Amino acid sequence: MINIEDCLSEAKDSMDMTIMHLDEELAHIRAGKANARIIDGIRVNSYGSMCPISNVAAISTPDARSITIKPWDKSMFAEIEKAIINSDLGIMPENNGDVIRIGIPPLTEERRRELVKQTHRESETAKISIRNARRDAIELLKKGLKDGLPEDTEKDAENSVQKLHDQFIKKIDDLLAAKEKEIMTV
Repeated sequence: MINIEDCLSEAKDSMDMTIMHLDEELAHIRAGKANARIIDGIRVNSYGSMCPISNVAAISTPDARSITIKPWDKSMFAEIEKAIINSDLGIMPENNGDVIRIGIPPLTEERRRELVKQTHRESETAKISIRNARRDAIELLKKGLKDGLPEDTEKDAENSVQKLHDQFIKKIDDLLAAKEKEIMTV
């Protein structure tokens, strides 16, 4: 017989992971001000292996319009610059021999709208994932119904899954609204 607590816990874990993934994806979307997380996805060739820039350099944001990268090994300057240029950031790094500086230009209105559309796509993907977790949990409960789970218990569990789904959809909407406000703020 199916354990309802395990079923709900599994659905909640899946939904939690979706929210964490969405938060990570939204962090990589540039919002017009410097954020060290926008370069998290950029990998550099460090002695034959690809690793994040944060593994080979100190990253800081001295002000709202720039990110500084100070490599621990001077030989990494060229690799880091090449990785930033080849990334989808669209920003040219400046190297003064001591640090690599990335100037974050202000976003145009058109670019802001594109970024908002991108955040909407990311949030819609997360909502689909949440719905899939709900569907999987309900299918498991229906299977439990065939295995002898009482019908009223199954309906109560379905309602709990739906409430969980609604909570997580609201979290996604809140994350989306916050990111949209951050992008559109000049």
